[in-house]
Amino acid sequence: METVDIAIVGGGPAGLTAALYAARARARTVVLETGLPGGQIVTTDWVENYPGFPEGVSGAHIAELMRAQAEHFGAEFRIFASVESIEPVDLDFKVTNSEGETILAHAVILATGAVPKRLHVPGEAEFTGRGVSWCATCDGALFREKTVAVIGGGDAAVEEALFLTKFAARVYVIHRRDALRATKCIQERCFENDKIVMKWSRVVTEVLGESGKVVGVRLAATDGAPEEILPLDGIFIFVGVEPKSELVANLCELDAAGYVKVDPNGLTSYPGLYAAGDVTAGDLKQVITAAAGGASAAFEALRYIDERTCSIG
Repeated sequence: METVDIAIVGGGPAGLTAALYAARARARTVVLETGLPGGQIVTTDWVENYPGFPEGVSGAHIAELMRAQAEHFGAEFRIFASVESIEPVDLDFKVTNSEGETILAHAVILATGAVPKRLHVPGEAEFTGRGVSWCATCDGALFREKTVAVIGGGDAAVEEALFLTKFAARVYVIHRRDALRATKCIQERCFENDKIVMKWSRVVTEVLGESGKVVGVRLAATDGAPEEILPLDGIFIFVGVEPKSELVANLCELDAAGYVKVDPNGLTSYPGLYAAGDVTAGDLKQVITAAAGGASAAFEALRYIDERTCSIG
């Protein structure tokens, strides 16, 4: 069985930053990622609030730079194989992936992030990939001169609506409230865009389709107005995220929503197990907070390993 100092599960901004800090400290560091490193940031068209990029930068480019920097200091990447289990073995952890490969790690940093929530309405599952999407960057170009809708009212929803105006003829923003929750500067750009039409106080109750593709949605009103059918070619859902914490659900403490509870340094309730990024409890889910959490988790994991070594010595 292969032995490493630190196994980082997840290759988003938190995992990539943790890899940088751990590898730079000369710890043997392995990042295990189910897809391409970068996490959700890879699907973000443009990031305007990451320090050091005054004009903004694509999410994919940030991810590329982060990975290159971690690799420069010796971090190893194992991609396209999901982690199936994390099991304590004495003071270490046995990490097994979907290919049957097993790594013994002296410390583990969980940086699995979160996944977009589903609406759980009729037609959503049936038409996923046939007009229902959770990634405007991935699928926006398929809707040139079409009519689409974005479901949600936060930063992600409004930013994706703005991105979709590059392709679609009309973009509806469907929000259950009568005001957006997005940052004011993003709202201003939204309201100034002639292609965007707001549908206030509405919730999707059904995704409608014909001949294997989306043709519209059924909307219920939260303000007492009548139900309506909105014809559409596609819908993009951005109503929040759910943490991917199932790997450690039986190891450490989670909050009521399933997020991993950590102390200010990223330590979970289980010794040697750390967590960072969107999988952890906390209101602000941004690249910069994920990176900060990854740095703290790596620093503490390194100290934990050093203390173990000293006590054994």
